[in-house]
Amino acid sequence: MNKIESLNRHAAVRTLFDKVWDAHAITVTDNAWTLLHIDRMLLHDLSGNNALTALEQRGLSVRHPELSFSTPDHAVSSAPGRTGQTYPGGAKLWAGLKGRSAAQGIRFFDTGEIGHGIVHVMGPELGIVLPGSTLVCGDSHTCTNGALGALAFGIGASELVHALATQTLWQQKPKTLRVTFDGPLQDGVTAKDLVLYLIGKLGAKAGTGYAVEYAGSTVRALDIEARLTLCNLSIELGAKVGMIAPDDTTYAYLEGRDRAPSGSMFDMAVAHWRTLPSDPGA
Repeated sequence: MNKIESLNRHAAVRTLFDKVWDAHAITVTDNAWTLLHIDRMLLHDLSGNNALTALEQRGLSVRHPELSFSTPDHAVSSAPGRTGQTYPGGAKLWAGLKGRSAAQGIRFFDTGEIGHGIVHVMGPELGIVLPGSTLVCGDSHTCTNGALGALAFGIGASELVHALATQTLWQQKPKTLRVTFDGPLQDGVTAKDLVLYLIGKLGAKAGTGYAVEYAGSTVRALDIEARLTLCNLSIELGAKVGMIAPDDTTYAYLEGRDRAPSGSMFDMAVAHWRTLPSDPGA
């Protein structure tokens, strides 16, 4: 029996985070480092550009380019009718990401194209991010994607190069923290207010070292856009990961998305996704 099997056998109840983490654990070292399989990678014009450049310089290629997606969102013009050329500083980064994505076979969502947008938004909107998946990006607010029940987190430059080259990543398993909000929101109160209240009560470092799961009737009543906001701000709590268990709201949002499963495959996916929420008592 390997360490992963032993770990799973002795875990009577597991959290949403545990289930996704364990399903992607390839091996665990004696000093508690886990090699995770990474299902999706998102690249933007800053960190993505740098990582692809580093790969070129080392003579490496992207291990699974079909699992990576890129878009320029940090240094592009916001002017109507914008193109990659409307902002001189951003134009260089735009051209670099576009060219390097093409060279590596990575799908690039260009300015003016359906699918282009803020990297943390285009993933969910296109169905790239799915419940139970692992996703990384060179951006701290990658935790946004946890709103769909994914294990999503930001990584550093060298980690991004490693992930692109191997489709894996070494990580130490964080502790888990559940935050429960109950009751209806009053008029004018938003998901952002929930996190700001939480930070005000616990402090901006309260989530450090934890993967946070948001739960409770208030969270269940939020639409996906509000859940994305809630998870996005996990990093402001100090947490690298923020997650919400998938439910009927999640499935309805994903059905029909460009890159989500369809037909009978969607039904099979939903059947699996229903097993992901944290076990009672976890």
